[in-house]
Amino acid sequence: MAGTSDTESPLKGGNTTPVARAGSTVRRRAGPWTPTIHALLRHVRRNGFPLAPDPIGFDAQGREIVSYLEGDAEHYPLPEWAWQDRLLAEIAALLRHYHDSTVGFTASSAAVWQLAPRQPVEVICHNDFAPYNIVFRDRRPAGVIDFDTASPGPRLWDVAYAAYRFVPLTAPDNPDTPISDIRTQRRRLKLFCEAYGGIEKLEPAVHMAVQRLDTLIDFITSRAAEGDPAQRRVLRRGDVDIYRSDRAHILDKLI
Repeated sequence: MAGTSDTESPLKGGNTTPVARAGSTVRRRAGPWTPTIHALLRHVRRNGFPLAPDPIGFDAQGREIVSYLEGDAEHYPLPEWAWQDRLLAEIAALLRHYHDSTVGFTASSAAVWQLAPRQPVEVICHNDFAPYNIVFRDRRPAGVIDFDTASPGPRLWDVAYAAYRFVPLTAPDNPDTPISDIRTQRRRLKLFCEAYGGIEKLEPAVHMAVQRLDTLIDFITSRAAEGDPAQRRVLRRGDVDIYRSDRAHILDKLI
């Protein structure tokens, strides 16, 4: 068991779990799924994806320890450069690289996933591939963090959510995104899918984005109703209202 550094500093983000940096490591509360996620991280790093944190172990407080990735995750509202076409294509390629690196991962018989696997299982989905979980250096994607909700599923499940966040597939009244022109959204969605590769039609990704938002809304509302303090904060913040508006926009304008 690794020790705890004397000096820690909180990291920006950590909406549901406090995250702290201690030297060259990151500490955060572990869950029953953490051993499975650490096994996944070891696999993708061995399989040619060094842009994920290196799992180190647990500290004296029982928190997980992973390596710190140099750079900054971006939070809403995003800087203007984050909406460039070049970056959108790089994000899609990064997602494809991660997905390909998960192929062949075999979880142990005791594996626990925080989110239930979805069929068909093609890869291990990140399940929250969004700007706040991408590490940027010099305005280029340089790492992926926060794998806690990763679980087996279809590639398109992750592609649709990443497209929702990065294209973005959002309504004009979404306070966090400046792009709502339908033609621009369709063009950028096509660019994203082409950069990922192997996606011949856009319609399945759009329909999947609606399903992703439905699942996200259900997750927040059900967890909040069960008393989860983190999801109660998210609910009070108004995220569900934004997701519902974006969902209506996708159904009305993009399908």
